[in-house]
Amino acid sequence: MPSPSTTVTNATTAAATVYDPTQTQAQLPQQTLGQADFLKLLVAQLSAQDPMNPVSNTDFAAQMAQFSTLQTTQTMQTNMAAVQTGMTGLEANSLLGKNVNLRTTNGQTVTGVVSSVQYQSGTPSIVVNGQAYDLNLVTSVSQTQTSSN
Repeated sequence: MPSPSTTVTNATTAAATVYDPTQTQAQLPQQTLGQADFLKLLVAQLSAQDPMNPVSNTDFAAQMAQFSTLQTTQTMQTNMAAVQTGMTGLEANSLLGKNVNLRTTNGQTVTGVVSSVQYQSGTPSIVVNGQAYDLNLVTSVSQTQTSSN
């Protein structure tokens, strides 16, 4: 007779490879487990457990704590990405009207005043001399010279 851990391992492996006919697009394999994967594994473990030797309450509570931690971590990761995007946007906006020097990917130096900020797919870029550039190309920033009348 197989041990309870072998039964759980086999059941969780089978649950992780279940075909989902509702998905019509081919997906790349994920490198990490998400909430849905964790719940599938937990349900598979509970349904395949040995009735004579069930999972202890302590083990179940530990798994629920892991699930809660996973959920909190994913929420925090999403929030941090939003904060980072906001900070990058603020950085781009702070350059409006300032002189910048840029080093392009081909090594060319561009100098000019930042005239606007453009967003493409949520990522800001600055417009200098009518051309959009990534923020990471900026090598220096200075105030614009104002002429007195």
